[in-house]
Amino acid sequence: MLSADYNDAGRGTVARFSYHGTHRIGMKSAMKRPAGFTMVEMMAVIAVITILALMAIPSYLDKVVKAQVEGALPLTDIAKRAVATVWTATQTFPADNTAAALPVADKIVNNYVSAVTVQNGVIHITFGNRASKSIAGKILSLRPAIVEDAPVVPITWVCGRAEAPNKMTVQGVDQTNLEPLYLPVECRSLQPKP
Repeated sequence: MLSADYNDAGRGTVARFSYHGTHRIGMKSAMKRPAGFTMVEMMAVIAVITILALMAIPSYLDKVVKAQVEGALPLTDIAKRAVATVWTATQTFPADNTAAALPVADKIVNNYVSAVTVQNGVIHITFGNRASKSIAGKILSLRPAIVEDAPVVPITWVCGRAEAPNKMTVQGVDQTNLEPLYLPVECRSLQPKP
């Protein structure tokens, strides 16, 4: 049944309509749907969150390992100074830690480094101690680069797989066996692979 009420009090006409009658049961239950989420909706949300988390975790772990590699580099400063001092005095590179007047390799350590070895002027960092398992036992090399006909030019250190600066010659052997993903930018090769 349909009824209408009209009210005209000088401010305009107001009309109210109401419908009195039977409603379908389907419409009635749809109108009284309980608030909240169904179990299926909650499971879908949890699945999406899980997928996003699984995508983010490897990226985060890679950043942690890169930070460990970068955190190890300042330890080589003592070896760099020792190698540079020998080069300046003799125009040769020290054969080992003893020739560079450094402690034995396994005494030069920090949280992420288990040894710093000098070998013919090249500084090899061996990762260990509290380093991530993905780099433990791996090596990063820093090789000296010189201008051969101008020994007064200071040594430049070439990290990992990086190339020497123009007009400089890199000395020694690179023993870097870290994954390129974990190398700092200054330790990566900038030349495209053939």
